[in-house]
Amino acid sequence: MSAPKPAAARRGGRWIEEWDPEDETFWQEKGERIARRNLFFSILSEHIGFSIWTLWAVLVLFMGPEYGIDPAGKFFLVSVATLVGACVRVPYTFAVARFGGRNWTVVSASMLLLPTAAAWIVMEPGTSYTTFMVVAMLTGVGGGNFASSMTNINAFFPLRKKGWALGLNAGGGNIGVPVVQLVGLLVIATAGDGQPRVLLAVYTPLIVVAAFLAWRYMDNLAPMKNDTGAAKESVREAHTWIMSFLYIGTFGSFIGYSFAFGLVLQNQFDRTPLQAASITFIGPLLGSLIRPIGGYWADKYGGAKITLFTFAGMAAATGVVVAASVQESLPVFLVGFIGLFVLSGLGNGSTYKMIPGIYQAKARALGLTGEEAAAYGRRLSGAAIGLIGAVGALGGLGINLAFRQSFMSTGTGTSAFASFLGLYAVCFTVTWAVYLRRSTPAGIPAPDEKATDGSSEQQPAYAGV
Repeated sequence: MSAPKPAAARRGGRWIEEWDPEDETFWQEKGERIARRNLFFSILSEHIGFSIWTLWAVLVLFMGPEYGIDPAGKFFLVSVATLVGACVRVPYTFAVARFGGRNWTVVSASMLLLPTAAAWIVMEPGTSYTTFMVVAMLTGVGGGNFASSMTNINAFFPLRKKGWALGLNAGGGNIGVPVVQLVGLLVIATAGDGQPRVLLAVYTPLIVVAAFLAWRYMDNLAPMKNDTGAAKESVREAHTWIMSFLYIGTFGSFIGYSFAFGLVLQNQFDRTPLQAASITFIGPLLGSLIRPIGGYWADKYGGAKITLFTFAGMAAATGVVVAASVQESLPVFLVGFIGLFVLSGLGNGSTYKMIPGIYQAKARALGLTGEEAAAYGRRLSGAAIGLIGAVGALGGLGINLAFRQSFMSTGTGTSAFASFLGLYAVCFTVTWAVYLRRSTPAGIPAPDEKATDGSSEQQPAYAGV
């Protein structure tokens, strides 16, 4: 009898059946090389996914008076894209373990052709608003790429390397937002604001290349399994929802402002499409670049402390924006608005860093120690990250709906910014009350208390997350 075929061959190729990145020998001999290769092509696919998700934030700049759509209608178009992008993050999180990271990256990248082709067909005056809305919804599939990409890369790297790898993966993806805005600026400056199909023609071959490279060079990890028990447990855990709320304040602001920035400049400060496009990329670019720094500072000083500082800064920056809106001062407005992007990017890094720390502290509170505590923390935090990312992205929907209502009611975004100021004040209070006040919440022993088994080992309070 011939020897049985290896499982990888039986499963269709590029499946890795054994993967143990925590084994230092395995990691040095071949694990790191494979993980870095998958990280690179994952970033490429996620980057283009973010660009397509925020495509309509650029396309609306091409929609002049001949399209017959008012500012409120344009804000609603970008809102539906935000909503779909947030919702698909949940199934995308589980798709990696179900189909394989490489396989799903190929599929999810290829799916970006659908909204791009649909936009090519409909982008002209005379198209019905309902049609525009359906096509804008299709771009939401790009928002799901973040969740599947982060889940996939999380499995490739050892615990000691996850912060660095996930920071690069998230930051590289987020930069897709300013890049599509820069490409849009180039198109408007060279071809004019009546040529949106040129922008779509640029991205179509890039999508094909990203899907091909993922198929050619990425791998599936057979040991990845969907843990529905952990998912259900994380849903019942209060801290999952608390962190979801805080992530609404950070990432929800980042993605919501990314969609809305150009429209606000056009409708509140009468900027032309070219003038708006020449500015809109700056905020998302800085917010994306600073995200890894937020994670680094969270490692050094504690995620809760950096998050608290972030919300205080965002409240102050919002106050500047409100004052500038009332005084109709564009330079001051830009300083405050770009400051919001920078601070939201900083908070994106610090809030994501808090998640594993919270569940690690929870494990120790339950009396778990050593590898048992670490495994519990990884299991729960891994399940919670997808849900937190999805709920946080819904904050972008709230941002754009608030702008829509504000422009419908008053013709400016001032009242929307006033409501955002209230949101950041609540986020600041929640961060302090749950994770930083002296009294130890939710049954977590304070640093000077003994472990539940009577030993002298000290337990961490949430202030350390």
